Amino acid sequence: MKKKHQQKLVILSIALFILFNAPVLLLFNSSQKFFGLPIIYVYIFFVWAASSISSFIIFKKYNE
Repeated sequence: MKKKHQQKLVILSIALFILFNAPVLLLFNSSQKFFGLPIIYVYIFFVWAASSISSFIIFKKYNE
């Protein structure tokens, strides 16, 4: 794997560590609902989906 791709994955891991850390999660812990789901569930799913897509794009560029 190229060094550039490894660096991107490390940055993605650090960003995920920060986004899933307790103080950030507590910002979304409210009684409000988004399409009937609590905001914290929507936030966790959105961050997970965005990280999956980002890592897929990074690995797809690696195979080229």
